[in-house]
Amino acid sequence: MHQHLQPWFEAAALAPALLMFVAAAGLRLQRRDDATVWPRLLLPAVLALACALLALGWQIGPDGAPAAAAGTPLLPGLASCRLAAWVAVLVQFLGLVISAFSARYLQGEPGQARYASALALVLASVQLLLLAGQWLVLIAAWALAAAALHRLLCFYPERPFALLAAHKKRLADRIADLLLLAAAALAWQATGSGSLDALGPYLARHAASPELQASAVLLVLAVLLRTALLPVHGWLVQVMEAPTPVSALLHAGVVNLGGYVLIRCAPLLDAVPAARWLLVAGGLATAVLAGLVSLTRISIKVRLAWSTVAQMGFMLLECGLGLYTLAALHLIGHSLYKAHAFLSASGAVRQSGLSALRGHPRPAPATLLAAPLASLAVLALLAAAHAPWPWWWSGVLALAWAPLLWLPARGTPRAPWLWQAGAALLTLIGLCAAAWLVHHLRLGVVSRPQGLSGLVALAGMGLLYACLAVSRWRPQALAGLRRWCYAGFYLDEAYTRVALWLWPARWGGGAARQARAAAATAMAAD
Repeated sequence: MHQHLQPWFEAAALAPALLMFVAAAGLRLQRRDDATVWPRLLLPAVLALACALLALGWQIGPDGAPAAAAGTPLLPGLASCRLAAWVAVLVQFLGLVISAFSARYLQGEPGQARYASALALVLASVQLLLLAGQWLVLIAAWALAAAALHRLLCFYPERPFALLAAHKKRLADRIADLLLLAAAALAWQATGSGSLDALGPYLARHAASPELQASAVLLVLAVLLRTALLPVHGWLVQVMEAPTPVSALLHAGVVNLGGYVLIRCAPLLDAVPAARWLLVAGGLATAVLAGLVSLTRISIKVRLAWSTVAQMGFMLLECGLGLYTLAALHLIGHSLYKAHAFLSASGAVRQSGLSALRGHPRPAPATLLAAPLASLAVLALLAAAHAPWPWWWSGVLALAWAPLLWLPARGTPRAPWLWQAGAALLTLIGLCAAAWLVHHLRLGVVSRPQGLSGLVALAGMGLLYACLAVSRWRPQALAGLRRWCYAGFYLDEAYTRVALWLWPARWGGGAARQARAAAATAMAAD
């Protein structure tokens, strides 16, 4: 790649954010509120995706940007790195798919121009966040994305739970903004620079000062609020009142930004053990509790929402363990899966009904015990072959993948065990091959695993797997725990009361009375 082409590829990295900002402004001025608004969104989205692919090709090319996580400067306050280029392509691709889906989903509805403008603004803000090289740009882009998303969550203002969920999210966002501003001020004071890329070189020469330690803790607390970890998770479940493509945008894109920000600030986390332990504790507790709660849900969309809460906890756990490469891969994989899951929710409802008619055979106790052992055996072979993860992470992955091997044998009444063994072996080989392959993608992320916190994570995942196994084998043995799980451990009710006490909601009209009644009962949306 010739160096004289570099300015063009740098312009391509800036183009997605610029194109989507222009689209949002144009749609805001759109007078006709019908299907004619969608070409004004889809065409810039296609161009933005093409530009994002060009920028990614420059980043991962043999003569492209450096492999370090530090960004390549573009404009004052803006920089591009390999991980940002990967996520930019992911965000723009999902944005294009969700935009096309929305054009059909909202056909004939009023407010399409308002919806399309807010959707374009969310995509533009996320693209700007990915290019943030300064604390202030990062904070401003994240706040703008939250404000634009608020307009989408309240697209149906007559729905009370939508208003309540958006209000609780806004409170969490405002607290997170204050925490981020405080973290930025402390980091700026300690390093003498507001650049995110200045953290790594400074910490390579100096020990983390009290200001930087406080900055790291405040950053982690802000991310915990932004990613809807327990106990502020309720709004993520209750936004099911919003249109389905908005749910796909939120669960597949916006809520995952916390993982990206943590990876971007990895040098700061590595220097402050307290911040990493906070991530391990919050992420592990959320992954375990939300995973148990999701088993008790009947509604497909609500079950997916609780699954997102659990996955966010697992992603932040990976960041706390120093496994930034796996966290980046988790972010990409979860975004693609959740977008597909929400956009195909109607088919999932039909499939769930058919499964209920067929019944759910209980796996044999031998299967429940053999599944993690089989997973661990394959992963141990990979670890012996210099796989890119520490030995204790093999146990965590084995426990996470083991439930995939519980699937009953169907259509093979003569040899169910043979069919199940073959399916288990193919599943494990496929997962391990995928993990090995994607690890060699040029993400520009370096992992720094920690041993003691990994043992804590292994114990937590073992507890979760034990509860899952007992619930499938002897459901009556966990009847008391199941009642608590169905109630979400009453955490959202407490947060709702605290949120309305700290920031009383002021709605008008008939929806206000319904929203206040919904808040008074403090019930979940499912």
